[in-house]
Amino acid sequence: MYKILKAEKLADKIYLMDVEAPRVARHCEPGQFVIVKMDETGERIPLTICDYDREAGTITIVFQTVGASTEKFAALKAGDAFEDFTGPLGCPSEFVHEDIESLKQKKILFVGGGVGSAPVYPQVKWLKEHGVDVDVIIGAKTKDMLILEDEMKAVAGNYYPCTDDGTYGHAGMVTTMVEELVNGGKKYDLCVAIGPVIMMKFTCLLTKKLGIPTIVSMNPIMVDGTGMCGACRLHVGDEIKFACVDGPEFDGHLVNFDEAMKRQQMYKTQEGRALLKLQEGDTHHGGCGNCGGDE
Repeated sequence: MYKILKAEKLADKIYLMDVEAPRVARHCEPGQFVIVKMDETGERIPLTICDYDREAGTITIVFQTVGASTEKFAALKAGDAFEDFTGPLGCPSEFVHEDIESLKQKKILFVGGGVGSAPVYPQVKWLKEHGVDVDVIIGAKTKDMLILEDEMKAVAGNYYPCTDDGTYGHAGMVTTMVEELVNGGKKYDLCVAIGPVIMMKFTCLLTKKLGIPTIVSMNPIMVDGTGMCGACRLHVGDEIKFACVDGPEFDGHLVNFDEAMKRQQMYKTQEGRALLKLQEGDTHHGGCGNCGGDE
């Protein structure tokens, strides 16, 4: 069992948990994920690692309740435990293996949307610890939906919050903030975009026009997390890749986002039925083990 040491609600339907998982904490790197299972009948949910403490042996996860399984997760408190907490899985971010001095010469921009702040944070933190300052744009619908602000400000070279409704920071989408920075004279050698698939698509359309190489994390389309269900299959250029085993990070200018979004839609109806059963008092997930789509 993997004990939950901290359980906190960050915003509406968004939760953070610190979980005792020493083996995962010893080996994980930015960009990787874990598969979490609540109990024997629970669904396997892939969640990106938000932070880790090797000395304390803890992993921080952040999730949004969008289906039956994550609704159950949200009800857990400090002192409760997950039955399974498997990882680290997936490939670490490419910069982990790059020469640090070369990284210091690059101008890097991170763009995060919604819960995408969670996987952005460990990458920016790792770079900060290695002497690399980066710019970070984080977008949300309103100020209340922005998460991990203090943590992000502490590790980002420059932090640019955006809200769709203009209640805080830049008024507008993250893409308009990117344009504003570039038009203002900023030059970037690399962009890393993590968030809803539609956000990553439009960020990549913009950065391609601007000539900025862009990496995206396709963790939102993962279901099983092992490559067996096929839900995260996607075209990257002329190649077929699986987000959970080949990624989750890919060249954003080569990803077929429209195909990925169509595949996401396949799982919403099943997950919706499972959520309805949960609300009606049925504690057992009604579908197969791979019919998720919470994240």
